[in-house]
This record gives sequence, C-alpha cells and structure tokens, in this order.
Amino acid sequence: MLEGPEDGAARQAVKPVICYPVESLPKPDMAALKTLRQLAVKSDEVIVAPRDASCFDAPVGSFFRISSIEGAQVGDLNLWNARNLRERFYSGKTRALHGTHLTQEERMWSCFPYLRPMATVFEDTLAWYGIDAYGGAVHDVIGTRCDPYTHGLLSGGETYHQCCHSNLTRALASRLARPVREVEDKVHDVLNVFMCTGFTRDTGQYFMKASPVRPGDYLEFFAEIDLLGALSACPGGDCSSEHSSDAAICYPLKVEIFSPPADALADWQGPAQSSYDRGHGV
Repeated sequence: MLEGPEDGAARQAVKPVICYPVESLPKPDMAALKTLRQLAVKSDEVIVAPRDASCFDAPVGSFFRISSIEGAQVGDLNLWNARNLRERFYSGKTRALHGTHLTQEERMWSCFPYLRPMATVFEDTLAWYGIDAYGGAVHDVIGTRCDPYTHGLLSGGETYHQCCHSNLTRALASRLARPVREVEDKVHDVLNVFMCTGFTRDTGQYFMKASPVRPGDYLEFFAEIDLLGALSACPGGDCSSEHSSDAAICYPLKVEIFSPPADALADWQGPAQSSYDRGHGV
C-alpha cells in the first residue's frame, strides 16, 4: 500500500456532509394515500414468468403491488411516463435523495428535465430488514440490471439472453410492437425489488446475498402519474449465488393493480414537472 502523507489521518478524519439535505423535499401525504387505498379494488393482474419480463399499466392514482408468490425471487423494475416515454425512472437521483435502498414513504423520481415523483412506496413487508451486519439492505437503486454485455465481458464472450436488460427490452418491444434494437435505449437502470445488496467495506465492491423475501411478501406503490411499467423476474432467483445463468432456481412474480373509484380522484393534483427553465446559463 502506498504510504500516506503526514496529515493523512487528519484528512481521513474529516466528518462527512450529506450531499442532498432533504428536509425541504416534498413528502407524500401518507394519510391521504391510506384513505385512497381503502377505496381501491383490484383491476388487473400480471404474472411475470421466471427469467422473463412483462409490462403493466398503472394509471395515475392507482396502486401497484409486486409480490413473491412461489419462492424467493428478485425483480428488476423499470417505469416510464405512459404518455411520454422520454420521462423515465432516474435511479441515480433517487439514490442521491433517498439513499441506496428504498422503503415506505420514499419515491422513485423521474429523469431530467422532469424530475418529479413517479411512484411512492406505499407499503413494504420487508421494511423490518433494515441494514444487516454486512451492510446489506433490500430494494436497491445501486445495481444497473444484469445484462448480456457485462455477462459476455466477464464470461469470455458467452451469450446469454435471459439477463434482465434483455428481458425488459423484449417486453417493451412487444408492448410497443417495435423491433428490440429500436427500444433497447429506453430500458434504464432499475429498482432491484426484493434484492439484498450493499458494498463490501474492504474493497468497496457491490455485493448481493440471498434475498429475505418469502411468498406473501410484497412491495406496493402509489402511481403519481400514468405509468407504464416493466418487471423482470431476474435469472438469479434469490441472488444467493449468481445471476445471468440457468443455474439458479427461479420463480414467477405477480403484479397487481388496485384502482380507486374515479370520483375519489376528482380533485387529485399530480406532481408538477421541474420548474427549471432549462436555460443552462446561456
């Protein structure tokens, strides 16, 4: 190891400062959402097959629930504005605002130039997990999604098409009735639903470990705007050993949509887009 300077220890001892203090960040009205949820009834259901992905619609004001139904399984979630696919989930800014993992009352934010909440985490049955002794936690916005490009790079060129990136690409292409190469760039970094991850303290590497999810667990969201979603049931199963292969035991995931009556949303005001004028100092 390179020998440090004389004041190295003092430099290391400098206290950290939170980059984005969020005291002024608009908070969801959870009491109002609970009242709305009591009025909502199930309106749709999608079963996502193992090692595959499916799209779903979550209209503004609805709740969508992702559930484990047969065994421990993680999922990779993409969200778009259903009326404008250029507006999509921004995992990096969500991570900067809320931290590396999401739970109840936190939000999935959209990309620039929109920067507004797309979905609010309404209920999380794994909220009890917290941060474990390894620094692991559940529902991360760290990982980018498993993909055939990285898989090929690390495996010496082996091709594998059931990576979450490819799964999401196929699902979106099917939904839009367009070729996969035309829609691939719309697939983006994900919320890793049910995945337990963190960073090693000694090497700073991204790690995964067996997900604590069990059948009956779920993560439920409130749709702040009209959403098109895509969920991949990761080929890593519970991510206890490896992903991007056929070796792991994998299970389906279920997406349910719960919709309140139209009159309950009559006065609903969705989140405004960023007020920045996009002048960029020019």
